[in-house]
Amino acid sequence: MTDVDIPTEAAAAPKSRERAGGPPESAQPRPELPRLGPLGTLRFGWTQLTSMRTALVLLFGLALAAIPGSLVPQSKISPVRVADFVAQHPTIGAIYTKIGMFHVYTSPWFAAIYLLLFTSLVGCIIPRALAYAKALRARPPATPRNLNRLPAYARVVLADHEPAPVPKTVGGLRESDSSSATSRQFPERGEAADPAPVLRRAAERLREQRYRVDLREGSVAAERGYLREAGNLIFHVSLVFVLVGVAVGSLFGFRGTSLVVVGQGFSNNLTQYDDFSAGAAFRDSDLTPFSLTVKDFDVRFETGQVQRGAARLFKADVEVIDKPDAGPRQTTLEVNKPLHFGSTTVHLIGHGYAPLVTIKDAQGNVAFSGPVVFLPQDGNFTSAGAIKAPDARPERLGFEGFFLPTAVVDDQGPRSIFPDALNPALFVNAWYGPPKNETGVPENVYALDTTGLTRFTEANGTPLRIALEPGDGVNLPNGKGSIQFDGWTRWVKIQVGDTPGVPVILAAIGCAVLGLCLSLFVRPRRIWVRVRTAESGPSVVEVGGLDRADSRTGLTEEVAELAAGLGGSAPEIGTSTGSRETKAT
Repeated sequence: MTDVDIPTEAAAAPKSRERAGGPPESAQPRPELPRLGPLGTLRFGWTQLTSMRTALVLLFGLALAAIPGSLVPQSKISPVRVADFVAQHPTIGAIYTKIGMFHVYTSPWFAAIYLLLFTSLVGCIIPRALAYAKALRARPPATPRNLNRLPAYARVVLADHEPAPVPKTVGGLRESDSSSATSRQFPERGEAADPAPVLRRAAERLREQRYRVDLREGSVAAERGYLREAGNLIFHVSLVFVLVGVAVGSLFGFRGTSLVVVGQGFSNNLTQYDDFSAGAAFRDSDLTPFSLTVKDFDVRFETGQVQRGAARLFKADVEVIDKPDAGPRQTTLEVNKPLHFGSTTVHLIGHGYAPLVTIKDAQGNVAFSGPVVFLPQDGNFTSAGAIKAPDARPERLGFEGFFLPTAVVDDQGPRSIFPDALNPALFVNAWYGPPKNETGVPENVYALDTTGLTRFTEANGTPLRIALEPGDGVNLPNGKGSIQFDGWTRWVKIQVGDTPGVPVILAAIGCAVLGLCLSLFVRPRRIWVRVRTAESGPSVVEVGGLDRADSRTGLTEEVAELAAGLGGSAPEIGTSTGSRETKAT
């Protein structure tokens, strides 16, 4: 009985008081619990934060918090879409602005979840690592008193053997000094046989099976599977480094795209990008100073009946200047074969057509001349775009239409039937209107804003539709100007980016997979061997095993095989379920 046990008289007192008319036990005042205090509250909070349940909740919360970043337009990726969203939904837009929905990944609440998850993982890893280091230095657990209660058990009768002297150490591990030590440990047993040779043989067999062996007085304790916990630690540490890599990439990385017409160039500065996104810690000076010029672009498509129109080759011949004081060099840029400038990579991610047009105004002056990028709309590269001549006088001109690389006109209207430029044609509609004051508000270069413009019409009042082949030109009605289709060229879309955290993330993911494999396939197991001697009759070897991973596959067989190798007869194999033991020969 401990000091908190209640005497029988005291335990019966409440019932006596209730029978005597006193207050029932439930009405008795409960003892006041001690207060946690500031330090206790901090300990309780830290324990809850570093629990695995909290880590899983935070991981799930981080995944949920990232969803708005893909559903709501982000200011760093598409500021125009953010402005349009706010203009169309002023009330919701104002709320989103206050709570940081337009910059989710740099918002305070997202950073808070991220940092809490990071802290939770670190707080979970440190005590487990310390416990693991302590376990590595510790000896295997001592041999249990009753081996026959273990999940796997076998016993075998020893053959006659000569007593042998027992050394003090075996392989640097402690061993009994003499058989008298065994007698002291088991005073009820006699000294008919010396168990040391059997134990040494058991220790050698277990070492061959990669067990850590501790030869004790009268028994052998062995353990293996330490890599399982090492795998768990590697997995959790890898998750921390994944978070670190993502944070580094989010803070210092950038990504942007640019359309470059063949014959033109790209210089790595912000003005050259069509769209650009960067981390909070990124600075313009972090851009690697390189430039490239697209000299030619070779593209080939399948012309056979099988997979007709499928891409077979995309290759851009480029001239590169790696740094301002370096000379140009010739190289090629292909899909999945990027160019590298330090940590910055340049990928080829798309291509299309750019019609070459010349527009003259009513005064006969060239208002626009050059390539115009049209964007592909389908697999046959039916491309849509707009041609703008805001400097035409006395009225500005605008055109909107389609470029068809292999054009046909049938019941479905003008369309392209093959992605290569086998029969190119340009179909446009035309508008005119007074000059527009420049406001500095960005416009979509691939679409024509017809506000304030009047559409050209035929003499019968139907809208004017212009169809042009390379070299064709058309005068606009009422002498307002002309448009000429000079030919076509190609453009390529390049993606320039630097994600400094990617190497860390890839290495961490590889280590996480390794750790997961170790934790799944390494089976921690303990085995004990004891020799029981008797005053009369043969000695008996007992072998017990315990699988710490709740996976007893092969454990019974391993125990039986070890027992059979130590004794001179067939082992008796025992299994225990609860407190009951069954044995079979």
